[in-house]
Amino acid sequence: MWSRILSPRVISRTTFCWRSLFTMQLKTSEFQSLFTDGLNGLAALFAKQQHELRIAGGAVRDLLSGKRPEDVDFATTATPEEMKNMFEKAGIRMINSKGEEHGTITARLHNETFEVTTLRVDVQTDGRHAEVEFTTDWQKDAERRDLTINSMFLGLDGTLYDYFKGYEDLKNRKVRFVGSAEQRIQEDYLRILRYFRFYGRVALEPDDHEPETLTAIRENGRGLAAISGERIWRELKKLVVDNHAAHLLELMYTLELAQYIGLPPGGNVEEMKRVWQNAKNHSPKPMTILVALFHHPDEVEKMDIRLKVSKEEKTLAQFLVKHRHELRINKDEPDSLKPFTDFIIDSRKLDSQSQVCELLKYQGEDKLLAELCRWSIPRFPVSGHDLRRMGITSGTEMGATLQNLRDIWKTSHYQMDKDELLSHVKL
Repeated sequence: MWSRILSPRVISRTTFCWRSLFTMQLKTSEFQSLFTDGLNGLAALFAKQQHELRIAGGAVRDLLSGKRPEDVDFATTATPEEMKNMFEKAGIRMINSKGEEHGTITARLHNETFEVTTLRVDVQTDGRHAEVEFTTDWQKDAERRDLTINSMFLGLDGTLYDYFKGYEDLKNRKVRFVGSAEQRIQEDYLRILRYFRFYGRVALEPDDHEPETLTAIRENGRGLAAISGERIWRELKKLVVDNHAAHLLELMYTLELAQYIGLPPGGNVEEMKRVWQNAKNHSPKPMTILVALFHHPDEVEKMDIRLKVSKEEKTLAQFLVKHRHELRINKDEPDSLKPFTDFIIDSRKLDSQSQVCELLKYQGEDKLLAELCRWSIPRFPVSGHDLRRMGITSGTEMGATLQNLRDIWKTSHYQMDKDELLSHVKL
């Protein structure tokens, strides 16, 4: 993955105070593939108006890692008003966005959407939000970003602009804050979780943190209490299914962060580490890992109150906590999958098979998981219409008869057809 960036051609190195600007030329197929009709049109428009336009943030990190980014954000020296005037004159449609007050204009060219943000500096921060002013200084904008690997820019000619050794950190698989970790965290306490998320994505070793970074996190962890649950959950749900997730969740308890982010106090860390080991190679859902920390069902409610998870996520958490120790292989049953397939058919819920698959990941039942993924829910062959044709019209009698036939069908391992089942109806 790293072979394409290990031997860059250095174009220049310019010193700014104690920082240095490192540039190199990137010419990879992933980078070239970004130049669609839409991007070419956007680039030509900004160049014509003599406004600088560069790729920013995570897309630069992905490109340097040999990946084609899913989302590409752009930064520019043009102000929001200058961008709006430019797009209006060119007849380019703009999409209304709440980001405009923070300098982001969203434009639509050739059926592609582009988010372009004016360079900014933070004037005032309160740990959740920032008041910003616009600037034309690329270094100033880089200074306000969270991590060195996210603070780089990439010109549309392929020139990398790196003010804080982000490229070097990316090569060495290091995750560091830009400048002072404490200052960056106090600007936005959510950066604590962003640090963990990117650590899981970038770092090779599970426990290779800089001591001063962990100290800053521990001393400022209470600031997470003021961050909205939705923002916390967006970060948490990504990091719990990434590399080193078990280590990072355990570290959150060590650093006394759990109480501020919706995790249960005294969480079952050893169970979580076991479940992570079981599930990590099977693309578990975030909740499958997280609920291993829970001792009691009411902890799901407390988590939901804090994090405001989706209904589907909460339902899965409740299902796993309730059934993780009850719904298991029956050693007296030759068909090991039967307790699980019986449960799915009896529940008659559309998402029950998906939930049971997550349960098998939780339990580490790899073989049964593979079997269940190949299994299709059989269709019960008898309907109320069949019973009416036989003369059963009472709703109560019909319901009881259908349930009796379902029990017989289950005993047959769902092999009996309609005629066989109807032969058991007593008139």
